This record gives sequence, C-alpha cells and structure tokens, in this order.
Amino acid sequence: QKHVVESGGGLVQPGGSLRPSCAASGFMVEDYAIGWFRQAPGKAREGVSCINSKDGSTFYSTFYGDSVKGRFTISRDNAKNTVYLQMNSLKPEDTAVYYCATGTHCSTPSWDYWGQGTQVTVSS
Repeated sequence: QKHVVESGGGLVQPGGSLRPSCAASGFMVEDYAIGWFRQAPGKAREGVSCINSKDGSTFYSTFYGDSVKGRFTISRDNAKNTVYLQMNSLKPEDTAVYYCATGTHCSTPSWDYWGQGTQVTVSS
C-alpha cells in the first residue's frame, strides 16, 4: 500500500529556511508526480510546487504575484525514495501545514495519496 509521510517542518524566523521531506513507501517516487500543497488556518488548500515522474520537470505556484520559484526548490532523491521542498527566505505568509501527495502528472489535478502534513510556522 502506498504511503507518504511528511516531516521537517518547524518554527523559523522570517528570512529563515526549512526543508520539509516527503518520504514514500509502497511505491517509487520516480514513478509518480509528487506535489507539495499547503493549508493555512481558515484558508483553502493550495498547490505550492510539483515534480513530474519521467522527466523530473518542476512547477512552482504564484501567490498574489509572488512566485515561490526562486525561494522554494523541489527535488527528488530516488535512492532515499524521498521528495524535498527546500524553502528559503521564508515569510510569515508561508505559515501553513504542508502536505505532499502523489499524482500522475503535475498538470493533472488528481491527487491520490496524502500524508498527514507537517507544520511550518514563520514568526519572529
């Protein structure tokens, strides 16, 4: 059975960095698109970044005109069967629970297996 488990969140000051991990079991991360999502209190869940399976192409979202590309980097370690989201220059508005999920392709909004999430809090 497929499972993904997020970890690596925490409390960080504005401008700081975190690198949440999405560890997979029951399947190989290289065979699926893996998306990172976040949900802040009182807000809808939103996509943050995604990496495709075959070619490893990556995608990043734009929030209120501010693209996370350049601050966030998604990557995949096939040997560890894990996908990472390196987050730099964090802002208070990045505070949310971050989730990863499996899909067929980043352009297809159909996500099958979700983790329990990891809390990211950006505050001074």
